[in-house]
Amino acid sequence: MSTVDIRRTGAVVVGAGIGGLATALRLAPMPVTVLSATSLGEGAASAWAQGGIAAAWSADDHPGLHAADTLAAAGGIADPAIVDTVTQAAPACIEDLIALGVCFDRGADGSLRLGREGGHHRHRIAHAAGDATGSEIMRALLVAARRTPSITLVEDAVAQELAVVDGAACGVIVRHRGAAVLFAADAVVLATGGLGGLYQHTSNPVTARGRGLALAARAGAALADLEFVQFHPTALDAGRDPMPLVTEALRGEGAVLLDKTGAPFMATLHPLADLAPRDIVARAVWRKQLAGDRVYLDARQAVGAAFPMRFPTVYGACRTAGVDPATMPIPIAPAAHYHMGGVAVDARGRSTVSGLWAVGEVASTGLHGANRLASNSLLEALVFGARAAADIASAAPRTASPQSAARSRVAGVDDPHDPAGMARLRRRMSASVGVERDATGLRQALDELNTLRRTASSRSLADAALVGALVSAAALRRRESRGGHCRTDYPASAPALARRSLLTLRDLDSSETTTPRMKEIVS
Repeated sequence: MSTVDIRRTGAVVVGAGIGGLATALRLAPMPVTVLSATSLGEGAASAWAQGGIAAAWSADDHPGLHAADTLAAAGGIADPAIVDTVTQAAPACIEDLIALGVCFDRGADGSLRLGREGGHHRHRIAHAAGDATGSEIMRALLVAARRTPSITLVEDAVAQELAVVDGAACGVIVRHRGAAVLFAADAVVLATGGLGGLYQHTSNPVTARGRGLALAARAGAALADLEFVQFHPTALDAGRDPMPLVTEALRGEGAVLLDKTGAPFMATLHPLADLAPRDIVARAVWRKQLAGDRVYLDARQAVGAAFPMRFPTVYGACRTAGVDPATMPIPIAPAAHYHMGGVAVDARGRSTVSGLWAVGEVASTGLHGANRLASNSLLEALVFGARAAADIASAAPRTASPQSAARSRVAGVDDPHDPAGMARLRRRMSASVGVERDATGLRQALDELNTLRRTASSRSLADAALVGALVSAAALRRRESRGGHCRTDYPASAPALARRSLLTLRDLDSSETTTPRMKEIVS
């Protein structure tokens, strides 16, 4: 391709999940273009979210209690001010979604039916359609976006590179149905989701490979807390890729984890037993498997015959795998599920690159710290979508022209597929940067991924390898265990390292072991 089509918009949002759509709706009436890499509603992890939205809604709850649970799960490095901001805003988010037409589950008296999940000390999780909350919220947001005149939705638009002029983001170059297109804008918002697809075992769409992180890194943005990857402890262990999620809400209803003998084991490991924070449960399941044990989730007494109505998504996945969860324990295993790290942003969603904001899983706001509390992710996307939109609306328009930057990069827009290379990358990430890590494995991963990102035959593989290398480097440099980051060679948490980490592409390229920016975290 030798030419580029240039389209001008007020703001361009890369990603059409809950974070991206919420931002676009809040920006109205500013002209906004929302780019979806696939058909709308497909390929977005938001639509797969079985868990709900946490909010202090009931009479016995309070945002302060929600904040306390969030901080307790976060491994000592969450930002208390951000935690307060998000938990205080949570009830209003529920109200806004109800106003948009989201059909939350309700009891016989018409009140919201609130569930409980790991790490929560109150029933505060609002669900929709049982275990299809994300899908229901996406439905309502897409209906609202399609009827909003200021929003243009573009499908099959794969972001290739951010246009940056004089240190400021001023657009995004995409591959759109075989053509190169530059969407020039005063504001660029990344809402591209997470990176679970980098792992061989994941509950995310396999296309969720951290492309937003690669875009931001190549543009010079700082990334934060990349080493913290959350592995959901209960994915259906039935040989599927991706692995169907078995929602934590089942344990909130009383389901228990069993070893191969049929004995429960979490009560001896944590005061909250099966409702312990996810990192603790995931490691417990992982260690059982390393010892040759098979682990099951038993919901026969807790849910039983009500399974098809209460948890239709899980029920369908189990029956497809030949398991009747109403009468049989469910075989489960940990799977890469959520990334606490991401593009470093402030309380307004601003990155360290002028003109670039990030919301949702691609962002690192400081809410989750080292371990995300269940059902805080959709909440964060909604809160920061609104905060980023308010900041963008208040910013003065800019006059930078990104055309020359776009033309110089059009030749790199073609993206041939390399399934063998991606499979190799995924195996390495699971083997060396998974539930438990050590220096030997992390160095192997870093060496292999750095080589792959420089020799890859496609942009998508190069970007995936870059993100994997960044995660590996951050994990290698944090010489302790904390939250979702578990080092078997440094099993204890170090009080002096109870801080967030920062990393840039320049840091990664300057050294593959220790860089100036990261020295303080390993000293």
